[in-house]
Amino acid sequence: MCRRFLTALCLSLAIGMGALASGAASAPAAEKTETAIFAGGCFWCAESDFDKVPGVKETVSGYTGGHVDNPDYEIVSAGGSGHYESVKITFDPAIASYAELIDIFWHSVDPIDAGGQFCDRGDSYRTAIFTMNDEQQKIAEGAKAALDKSGMLPKPVATKIIPATAFYPAEDYHQNYYQKNPVRYKFYRFSCGRDRRVEELWGKDAHKGLTGEHS
Repeated sequence: MCRRFLTALCLSLAIGMGALASGAASAPAAEKTETAIFAGGCFWCAESDFDKVPGVKETVSGYTGGHVDNPDYEIVSAGGSGHYESVKITFDPAIASYAELIDIFWHSVDPIDAGGQFCDRGDSYRTAIFTMNDEQQKIAEGAKAALDKSGMLPKPVATKIIPATAFYPAEDYHQNYYQKNPVRYKFYRFSCGRDRRVEELWGKDAHKGLTGEHS
């Protein structure tokens, strides 16, 4: 009786383990994502631009690169904290590579402006690429050198490449501002001259990559 019970128990356990193994084998592989952080002037606009890029899973507006813990918009916009308005991007590298995101970034900003972006002046509106690791650092530096060498721009690229430090998400009302306040957002973007300047610099290639076209 005991032997038959043990045999049945082992058989039951074997079937159960087989079912678990089969389920694990059939489960879809976890999606691999990476993180990029760009400062491109007003984070409302940068967030709006990168939300259009295939492969981008999430964008978060925030502050990084400064020396004050837990900054808020008032502190950053007043200047002196060292922070940049920036966007933290979660993306699928199988759809959009980091190099492609940098190419899209160049085409969405004025990379030769060292004093801000468009109508927004001051340190918090400067452009920068905040790298998450050595590989990103190498790719970003190579992309900047290639852009300078290409002669496409009338001046050297002013965008800094900086190892990433703490990123602080901005206040809730800043997140997805272009969706929450579309009329105000469109008026701001137009009156600030962002698209006019981008098109002046990049011509027909302005906003390249926002719908899936990459270099």
